[in-house]
Amino acid sequence: MLVLVVGPSGAGKDTLLNAARDAFRDDSRIHFVRRVITRPADPAGENHESVTEAEFATRNFALSWSAHGLHYGFAAVDTAPVVVANVSRGVIAAAAAQYPVRVIEVTAPPEVLAARLAARGRESAADVARRLGRTAAIPQGVAVETVWNDATLAVGAERFVAALHRVLDAALRL
Repeated sequence: MLVLVVGPSGAGKDTLLNAARDAFRDDSRIHFVRRVITRPADPAGENHESVTEAEFATRNFALSWSAHGLHYGFAAVDTAPVVVANVSRGVIAAAAAQYPVRVIEVTAPPEVLAARLAARGRESAADVARRLGRTAAIPQGVAVETVWNDATLAVGAERFVAALHRVLDAALRL
């Protein structure tokens, strides 16, 4: 089962994914993909494989998409019973057409999102406003669980890990 982690910029998806990687470190039933992105590596950000657009174009991905002027992709979807990937909401329908999927939507109130984006310092105020204005509906028929990441890291991580445990239990029952 492919678990698609989605949510608005600033929701804390990468932070919660890092906490979940630690929580499931010794569990071979769950695999967290490492994305390939046409963005330079950032020691403070996501541990992704940084490639040029030309390199990206030569790769064979299980799933790929473009967002915010960048290209994203990953190759493996069959490395464990549950494979977890941080994706754009706009790619859910394409993924669901190819694989059994579940969605975990990570979110927070708008003021929390805005403060987190401003603290990153990667974008102008106009860019932050544009990101916060984006919406994308999750396609009908796709199972979704929402995780509110509006408290401490420990609380958010606990909620996210619990959601992954529920997905893992459901996948193993299939």
